[in-house]
Amino acid sequence: MRPLVVGAVVVECRVRHPLILLIPALWAASCATTYPARGLVLRVDPAAAMVTVSHDPIIGYMRAMVMSLPVKDAREMSSLRPGDVIEFRLRPKKSGSSIDRIRHLSAAGADAGLTMTPSTSALVKVGEAVPDFILTDQDGRAVSLSSLRGQVVAITFIYSRCPLPDYCPRMVNNLAVIRDRYRDRLGRDLTLLTVTFDPKYDSPEVLAKFAARYLANIPGWRFLSGSPEAIATVCASFGIEYWPDQGLITHTLQTAVIDREGRLRASIEGRGFTGGQIADLVGTVLEP
Repeated sequence: MRPLVVGAVVVECRVRHPLILLIPALWAASCATTYPARGLVLRVDPAAAMVTVSHDPIIGYMRAMVMSLPVKDAREMSSLRPGDVIEFRLRPKKSGSSIDRIRHLSAAGADAGLTMTPSTSALVKVGEAVPDFILTDQDGRAVSLSSLRGQVVAITFIYSRCPLPDYCPRMVNNLAVIRDRYRDRLGRDLTLLTVTFDPKYDSPEVLAKFAARYLANIPGWRFLSGSPEAIATVCASFGIEYWPDQGLITHTLQTAVIDREGRLRASIEGRGFTGGQIADLVGTVLEP
């Protein structure tokens, strides 16, 4: 097999006889075009060997969209979970497309997050119930996770002084995409939670001003603070690590989706996904 690379497209040709090089039509028929791709896992169906992915645009082939794709080798699915960011190879064929060469870029589930804060691990695994917590929103009202039972909850973590636009502001903008797509469901069967890990600075008043910058002072989107101990406990459940560093806070990034029964449905580490992809993921939980 001799692969030809044209841009991002790989053409694999099986040359069975030297004379085939003299017959372009037969040569073309023996070539299989494949495409490198990247996306966010929404669903995993091991029984059907299918993965549903919200993928980035595939250069030279198709725009970004949600697709359910057969996996050529089901063994590659063994570690896949909703919320994983993956790279893979798309193999489109008239007889049926498939994907292979799956590689994790970030992993949800038991491996999500780094060392916990506090150091004692309390990380919730996908499928497990998220422990209840009570924090205070930007309007000074107490909010418990148990009070949101019956709703889908998307939760992420920030601090308002974060100076890097591709970190905390990006996490908020991702939730803003969910807000825009499901605005009529906010406060009804969908709630967005943005939790600060800088409670000494991020009081309810500070969070109210921060939320206003993102047009987020709306029903169904709560910006939460609390005591340092309460914040540390919530962060430990989701695998958030944070520590002071020269007047700022160094931290990991995590976004999670909780189902109507209070179970963790997906946990996405880092920032290697778009707001549209997290909205696609929320949609699979809203409409299972």
